[in-house]
Amino acid sequence: MNKLTLKQIVIPLITLAIICFMYFGPITRTVFENIIISVIIIIANYIEYKGKPFSALGFQRAKFNAKNLLLVAPLVAFGLFSFYVFALVPAVTKITGVAPDYSSMAQVRGDLPTAMIWLLILWATAGFGEEIIFRGYFQRQFVKFFGDSKISLAVYILIFCGFFGYMHMQQGITGQLVAASTGALFSIIFYKRKYDLWFMIMVHGFFNTLGLLSFYFGLA
Repeated sequence: MNKLTLKQIVIPLITLAIICFMYFGPITRTVFENIIISVIIIIANYIEYKGKPFSALGFQRAKFNAKNLLLVAPLVAFGLFSFYVFALVPAVTKITGVAPDYSSMAQVRGDLPTAMIWLLILWATAGFGEEIIFRGYFQRQFVKFFGDSKISLAVYILIFCGFFGYMHMQQGITGQLVAASTGALFSIIFYKRKYDLWFMIMVHGFFNTLGLLSFYFGLA
């Protein structure tokens, strides 16, 4: 463990406890849960990092540019989505013997207004919310405590990407395993991109947009 102050240890532990309570406690879960947790994380980082919460999450001003976010990120998202559709989902489905349960998205098929609402929700809760929580906070905090070696990354993936998969329980066991694997790929990209959270938000957002379009046109 790196040499840390008491504040750098206590605040993340309290924040983690609050997040676990939000996810697993008696509070009824809502579609905006990840947004609420993201706000809590930003407040926690504001306290821990002396009024500079965003850079600690990986919001890098130098990499906030059109080429990075509107060209490279969509291309990476398209490559990941192709791998997801043609390799990952079929492979996991073959192992488990059951297809992922995407029934919750059936409502968007052919329904443009509903699809547009879901697109906004997915960008807000998954693109921004999940990336702030799982990459910006959990992964960056893990690096703070245990370093950014490849072994540390592997341990993080085993623990937190498993948790990420578990959070997709509505998709059944196959959906959970696929989500965990996708989360692992996102974490590896975050690591390779030197913790550029803007990039990961755009990759995740475009990835989900491709998925939504597949449901809308009846391709999934």
